[in-house]
Amino acid sequence: MVDTMAPLPSFIRWARMTKRSARPAGLPAAGDEAVLDAPDDRLSPALVAAARGEYETAATLLAATRAVAAWENHDRYVRHLAAFARSRPEWFEAWRTTAPQDPGALLVGAQLAVDRAWPSPARAELLREVSPLITAAARADDRDPVPWRIALDHARGSVAGHRYVEELWEAAVRRAPHHHGCHVAALRYLAASWHGAHRECLDFADRAAQDAPADSFVQALPARAAFGYLTDGCGPEVPRARLDAAADRALALSARQPAADPWSAGIRNKLLYVLVRLERWEDARAQLGLIGPYVTSFPWDRFSDDPLGHFLRLREHLLSPGPRPLPAGSATGSPVSLGGHGGHVRPGAH
Repeated sequence: MVDTMAPLPSFIRWARMTKRSARPAGLPAAGDEAVLDAPDDRLSPALVAAARGEYETAATLLAATRAVAAWENHDRYVRHLAAFARSRPEWFEAWRTTAPQDPGALLVGAQLAVDRAWPSPARAELLREVSPLITAAARADDRDPVPWRIALDHARGSVAGHRYVEELWEAAVRRAPHHHGCHVAALRYLAASWHGAHRECLDFADRAAQDAPADSFVQALPARAAFGYLTDGCGPEVPRARLDAAADRALALSARQPAADPWSAGIRNKLLYVLVRLERWEDARAQLGLIGPYVTSFPWDRFSDDPLGHFLRLREHLLSPGPRPLPAGSATGSPVSLGGHGGHVRPGAH
């Protein structure tokens, strides 16, 4: 492995923030409650144990997903555990001290180091110190694509060259050809390398989705590229048909996933934003029913300091009688038109 590796900012905060709102008329079966960044039934016990200072449940969880090569879940759990360790590090320090060569501990440690370095103005310099940690995580289990996902993010944060990123990408897809996290990391690198290169990002995302199985989360990659276009104010215009096609592909994936599912919620919350910007009101309302109570910080934390409240206000607006454009000055930006693009996003978001 080339000895320069990568970060993933943690969008996920395990704060089980719940709000109730007056139920708008016609609200789908989601009910009144909404929960922000909820873990699933396997992750919850690990986080509860970690809150008590115990690491064993987390170690067992990562060992189990690694044993069956459940790399998508493995990646999600690593990111959630690292996010929790960032605010509550005692349990993780005990794990690392007791079992320093545990592949799970090495992987969470690499992710945690990247998360800590990412917000700093000295990010590139700090990330150089992270490289050995990611290398150690990769060597702990050569099958695991997650260290390579972190490496791709690290390359973006450290402004690595394209040839080096191509090497990382080839190593990642050899291990898991359709790993969603690695594809997202590559898309982010591409977007950061050529600001405004939204057509190139859509081309990459479309090719990846065409090659992926129908139930792979990579099917939502074009919608993520469309999200990047709709929240950016530069670059050439993307034809409306391409944006609709990206949304349609993500809608088909969403329909294949269980309703009110905490993992699918990440895809569905981003898709909801895209549908609203495209003024596809009925599709947006249908996604609300599939999202159920599971709100994710991203993308709503790009528009508000209160992502849960922002989502609830948007939900109430969408479910009020008569579809209509969002109010002027809405934090989600004005609805998309064929004549322009670009919502209002917070500087520095990624």
